[in-house]
Amino acid sequence: MHGRRATGRRIHRGSQVAYSTIAYEKSGRVGLLTLSRPERVNAINRTMLGEIQQVLDEVESDSEVAVLVVTGAGNAFSSGFDLKEQMEARPQGVEVWRKILRDDFDPVARFWSLSKPTIAAVRGACLASGCELALCCDITIAAEDAIFGEPELKFGAGIVVMMLPWITGPKQAKEIIFNGLDNVTAQEALRLGIVNRVVPNGTDLAAAMAMARHIAVIDPVLVQQTKQAINRAYRIMGMDEALQVALDIDLAIEGQGSPDKREFMDLARRDGLRAALTWRDARFAPKTGK
Repeated sequence: MHGRRATGRRIHRGSQVAYSTIAYEKSGRVGLLTLSRPERVNAINRTMLGEIQQVLDEVESDSEVAVLVVTGAGNAFSSGFDLKEQMEARPQGVEVWRKILRDDFDPVARFWSLSKPTIAAVRGACLASGCELALCCDITIAAEDAIFGEPELKFGAGIVVMMLPWITGPKQAKEIIFNGLDNVTAQEALRLGIVNRVVPNGTDLAAAMAMARHIAVIDPVLVQQTKQAINRAYRIMGMDEALQVALDIDLAIEGQGSPDKREFMDLARRDGLRAALTWRDARFAPKTGK
């Protein structure tokens, strides 16, 4: 399974419906959603966001599906939102960013609010919005080579789905987010409560599917009501409101545009995204001397 590719098709009751950025299929009572842009490290673009919403609509209404597993094609889960697409689109202003961020937020956060259990099978890079998607899943299974992180602040962007403080503690979340860490190992993620378990490389999807099939045997109404009860506790603590406030703050950040973000994007347009990432990382290289 390591290094697998997805077909970009949805298989449903004998028919095939083409998707361009994801694949969806059913295995018994388990739905499997695969982020399928391996040539772009499964970067989440506008098309993928819409196709994810379509699949989640189907899963929500399909009585045959009791659990949803989400994974990534190739050697990674997801590198996050597609910066190349944003670089080419050049969005500016609060009103333009309002729609962009709402479209970014809703499909990712929906893995938490979906009535049915969601399980992420993660290997390789799981960064930025890809990390947030995995955080929003009810359960996350990580391969030993999985790497987690929230690097947004390092290039002047905000956090779209501020889920990390609700999964781990505020001090741990602040350390990761303030430093823009993109190198949190699977074992460290396990210690922080970001993942449920770590499994050998190449077995993450099999482990997630096995857990999903186990859960799918249980009365689905009972499971859904129990998920609702757990989520309700977080709602009472104010999680929904906090996520919306964080999204509003991100809107202010992106709508105004930080100097770091403008320089990063200008460099990416001129010299390419790889050069911009090199510039970003070089700013944080250890300084020599006094």
